[in-house]
Formats: sequence, structure tokens, C-alpha cells
Amino acid sequence: MKPPPRRLLAAALAAMGCAHATAPTPPARRSTMRHAARATTPPTAHADALLEQYTQTWRFRLGAPESVRVAPDGREVLFLRSGARDFVRDLFAFDVATGVERRLLTAGELLGGAEESLTVEERARRQRMRMAARGIASFQLSPDGARILFPLSGRLYVYERAAQRARALTEEGGAPIDPRWSPDGARIARVRGGELHVIEVASGAQQRVTSGAGGGISHATAEFVAQEEMDRMEGYWWSPDSRTLAYQETDEREVERFQIADPMHPERAPDAFAYPRAGRQNALVRLGLVSVQGGATTWVQWDRVAFPYLAKVVWNEAAPLTILVQNRAQTEERLLAVAPDGTTRTLITETDPAWLNIDSSVPRWLPGGTGFLWSTERAGRWQLELRRPDGTLDRVVVPPEVGYRRLLHVDGPGRTIRYLASDEPTEQHLWRSSLDEPATRARETPQPGEHDAEIGSDGVRVIHRSALTEASTWQVVRGDRVAGNLTSMVEEPALAPRVELVRAGADELRAAIVRPSNHHPGRRYPVILMVYGGPHAQTVGQARARFNLSQFFAEHGFVVVSIDGRGTPNRGREWERALHRSFGDVPLDDQVRGLQSLGERYPELDLQRVGIYGWSFGGYLSALAMLRRSDVFRAGIAGAPVTDWRDYDTHYTERYMGVPTGDDDPAYRQGSLLTWADGLRRPLLVVHGTADDNVYFLHGVRLSDALFRAGRAHEFLPLAGSTHSVADPTVATLLYRRMAGFFRRHLHP
Repeated sequence: MKPPPRRLLAAALAAMGCAHATAPTPPARRSTMRHAARATTPPTAHADALLEQYTQTWRFRLGAPESVRVAPDGREVLFLRSGARDFVRDLFAFDVATGVERRLLTAGELLGGAEESLTVEERARRQRMRMAARGIASFQLSPDGARILFPLSGRLYVYERAAQRARALTEEGGAPIDPRWSPDGARIARVRGGELHVIEVASGAQQRVTSGAGGGISHATAEFVAQEEMDRMEGYWWSPDSRTLAYQETDEREVERFQIADPMHPERAPDAFAYPRAGRQNALVRLGLVSVQGGATTWVQWDRVAFPYLAKVVWNEAAPLTILVQNRAQTEERLLAVAPDGTTRTLITETDPAWLNIDSSVPRWLPGGTGFLWSTERAGRWQLELRRPDGTLDRVVVPPEVGYRRLLHVDGPGRTIRYLASDEPTEQHLWRSSLDEPATRARETPQPGEHDAEIGSDGVRVIHRSALTEASTWQVVRGDRVAGNLTSMVEEPALAPRVELVRAGADELRAAIVRPSNHHPGRRYPVILMVYGGPHAQTVGQARARFNLSQFFAEHGFVVVSIDGRGTPNRGREWERALHRSFGDVPLDDQVRGLQSLGERYPELDLQRVGIYGWSFGGYLSALAMLRRSDVFRAGIAGAPVTDWRDYDTHYTERYMGVPTGDDDPAYRQGSLLTWADGLRRPLLVVHGTADDNVYFLHGVRLSDALFRAGRAHEFLPLAGSTHSVADPTVATLLYRRMAGFFRRHLHP
């Protein structure tokens, strides 16, 4: 269960105490504070305009520079961008010397007006990546930067940068998946029909290098839980000398297959996906080595019974093939170096009695194989370490107090690293450190906000900044000189969110308060608590994009509150591990504690009229709140909720809840909405997409069925054809209007 959209961001990061310039100062508590007249306050004039923008622009994400890459020579920055209300991306280049930006090519030019087509496999892969884009959805630079590889409508294209010309590579027998250059740039590997194939770029000759796929066995693609939960989309890896390929074999013959049918078109056959539920059979995974010419496979040897998860694979120059494997409980993992004959030796063993998180940016071997960088939470917070080639500790490069998040870049000659970090959970910054003098670290993003970056050669970096009070920027920097900004086509909101970031309670829970544009000091407002509350995602941060939907609801006469409780990231191991086997208690307890603390501090919050809304884990938490705390919550909306954790996937669920110990595991029983179905006393709206392949539609149906059988009235809204993300602007508009109307009916702003 990824946070909506996680990774390239698509979910953001940032600081306390920063309020929107127009946010009012909370009034002192007064016993004479008057209540609003019930059901008489109309939405402001901004509400419809803001919603129309929000849904038509894919949550104000369309038009932003995406997939930013610095060319190897540092002269250009390449990126994808769509229009402000268009999902179709084109390819652009930014000249670092002149600051001039130009369009390189478009999907329309290549397809000649024909409509783009995607296979079921490619649609599923994009869903795993939370990608709604069409057109040129992704690209890859050749190692020398002279050519660009990209898939489009079931074919592969190579764009020659010097000639400014694209050509299609011949494809036979199906659409290519995950195409990638060899390190020498002479070949392209890609997956087709469950097998790994290689194309000679110069001649166009193609060769299949694996065999035996079919009947539930596939080669060179990551299994579902690797893509969805380990942040590993790859299923094969080139050797640095381009002579060998490591590839994953996946055996899903014993894994349950879930069917997704289209209820609007019962004549169509359903799509089937292998989906491993908690406590049940996982895919069996092994790793093989094969020559680029094909031939026999050498299988990598490790204890796959004790460590069935292949979490990470890296193959850096002058370093051994290195893999990270985990036990099923995710309480122990081993980093292994692989020899050419497939034997392995252990470099590092990590253990945690609760669970181990995966940092997908490490290990990173240094040039020449002189050592590698590794991160760990062993000291109670993340720290970055320099390890010797045998895995022993050399030194701590980024100590725990810095708040390390992710490694971005290693400059070999200068032994300089850049990484993301912040000791404040609502911010994220770009930092620089020397491997030889770690204490000389410097923060390169002085302004408050949530930052990410793409780092290239010759000192070129693209810094993406999100802030509360202004639009996001993508600044191109070479050395100490600002070369300019990548153009963003993202629309400015009709109304900027009016956000105040605060801390609540003794634990200083990070919280956000969003007020309507016509806020009246001295008046009491009903409250909507917008929640996620689960691991690996935050709702509170210094990025205004987090709060556009909150502002829409606020414009209907509410004050909207978000709170990050225990279990959310970036506050240390103990804070996050409080969630262990406690989904049914800790997240809800912290939301209630935080809300009550804010109510004491801000008397404008009418805690007798509180609604709650969330999606995914937030949908689960919303439903749980309505079933267990009717004394606090008067109405709730649960979007795509997990109803019973036994029906969610293995890697996510068992990481936090443990492998089920039996049919009556107490943590699973306590965390199941079915356990509490007869506790519903107040209005609840359940929303679920019928084509959801993350939290399957069965969850919404099972919750509605349990409530019906318990005699509890509720509303159930199935969204025909929608996946875990509601991409259709019309559907999204109607959905949010219905949600706002639901809360207005029951909370009476």
C-alpha cells in the first residue's frame, strides 16, 4: 500500500510553525463563542472553481516536469511534461548554458494521430508506479547520452539527439516491458512474453536469452509485492561489462489469482492477477546469471527458504553483484555479495524485533569497489554508513541527528555525496557531505519546504522545491550558478490553501489546520479530520499541494484538520514501530488525542461536530473510527478501505502485523473492521473502485455486507471501472461533490 503517489514524489515532505500569510491567528478561548446556525452556511464562490481545477488537472500535478534527467555531459537537462489539463507527455530539453528550453518530440508526431494502446501488463505496471500519464510516459538516456530510448504504444523507439530523429525498433510477438540500455550502449534488453530479450542496436538483431516461461513462471519481471511494497520495479540487471544479465525467475503457480471483471461490460473476460494474501502462498523467487548470448543459467545460491524475499539487487562497476534478501517476517535481512559461480558471502546482517524498512537507494558501491554506502536504523534513527568491501563498518557518514532520508548521488573523484535529510518531519532538504570529513556537511536548500533533487555530472543538479505559500519550482544549478528553472505548466489554484502547521499534545503530533477563505474569528466550525495515519506516509508537510482538497472542503463551511501520529515516518524507529501489531488501536488513538488537544487550543473547532475522511489506509482508519469511536466522530467517509488485513498482500501486512499465527490471531482480529461492524452508530459512506488492484473491491463489498448483516444502515458507492486512484475527472468531480454534500448533511456547517 503505497502512499498516494509515493516516490518521484508524488507525495511530498516539510516545517512546523509556518502558516499561510493570510491564516488568522487563533483567538483566545472565550466562553461566549457563538455556534453557527445549522445547515445555513452555503459554500463559498471558490468551492466549485477549486474542485473543477483539482479534478481536471489530476490534483494539480499535470504540467509539472517529470522524469528529470541530467545528460552525462551536463549540458542539458531532459524531462517530460504534459499540458496543464492533459495526460499526454512530451519530451523536452533545457540548455544549462543558455537557459533555453525546447520540445524534442511528441507522441503525436510518432503515432501520426493514431491512438496509443497499452497491454494489460503495462497498465498494471503503471498502476504499480502510480502513473496515469500517456504519450511518452518514460525514457532512458544511453550511457553516453547520445540517444534516448522510450516505449510508446507497444513499440520501442530510439531518438538520436544529434540528428534530432527518432526511429522505431522492430518488434515481434508482443509489447516490450522495462526496456533498458546495456552499460556500453550497444544493446537494449527488455521483457516480452515473460522472457528476457536483447536487441543489438546497430543491426536490430534480436535474441531471447531466457527460456522456460509459461504456466505461472515468468522471467525478468518483479513480482507484485516487489513492485508494490519493496519499491523494486526491475526484474533484471546488466553486468557492468555488458556481458552478463542477472534476472529474476518468478514462480506464481501456487499463488492465488484474483479476477477483476468489468461490471459495466459482463461480456468481457476478467483480468487475472496473482495476488498473495497475508498468511498465504507467496511467489517463489530466485536469481539467475545468463550470458548476453543466451545459454545455461547459473543460479545464485542463498537460503531461499529462510530468506524468500529478494528486496534489492545492484551491480556497480568494479564491485560484486550485491543482493538484499529478507526473511518473510521482515525481521532479518542479509546483504550478500554474489560470485560469478553463483555462490554468496554475507556482507551485513540486520535484525529488528518488529520489522526492517527498506532504503531503496542503498547499497551504493564507490568507484573502484573500495567500499559501499549503507543505511540502518540500528541507532534508533536512520544513519548513513561507509562500509569496507568486506562489509565491516568504516565510519558513520551521516549521523542519526541529521535525519537522513535517501541517498541521491556519489561523486567518485571528489568523494562527495548528496542526500535528502531533515530532523524536522515536515521538511526535507538537500545535503552535501564529504566521505573523508563527514562533519563538514552542508545544507544546500536554505529555504523551508520539501525538496527533492536530480544530481548529474559537472556539478549540475535540478532542485525541486515545494512550499506552503508559493508554487513548486524546478531550479537548475551548475556549481554555484543558477542556470534557470524548468517551465511548469501546472495551474495556479483558484484559491491557495490557508494552512497553519502546528504541534499537538505532549508528543508534539505534527498537525495542519485549513480554514475557509471567509473564516470568521469567534465562530465555531464543524471539523473534518482528513487522515492517512499509516506507515510510510505523512499528511502534514510544508507543501501546499497536500492541502488543495482540504481547502475545497473548508470552503463548504468546515475547518479541516490533518494529524500525523505514531507509525508515520521520519520521527525515529520507536515512533514508527509503535504501530507493530496495533493497526486497530494506535493510529486511531493518536488521531483522537491530537484532535482533542487541538480542540483545547483552538476553540473555533467544534468537537461535537467532527467528520472523518481518508483513502486506502486512511479509508480503513476512517471506517475504524466510525465503528469504534462514535463518541467522537459524527460522520465518516471511507475510501478504498482495507476491511480485513488477511485479505491484503503479504509483504505490507506481515511487515507491520506479523505473519498470522492462526485463524484467530489477536492482532488481525483487533485490526479487522469486521470485528467491529455492529458498532456503527452514525452515518458512514463507503467508496470503492470496482477495478482496484491494490485494495481489491472485495474489501468494500465485505464491509458493506458485514454492516448490512449487523443491521447497520450505511451508504455504499461503487465506482465502476475505477482503480485505486480515481483518474477520470468527471467521476472525481461527482465523487467530491457527493462527499462534501454528505458532510454538510450530517455536520451542518
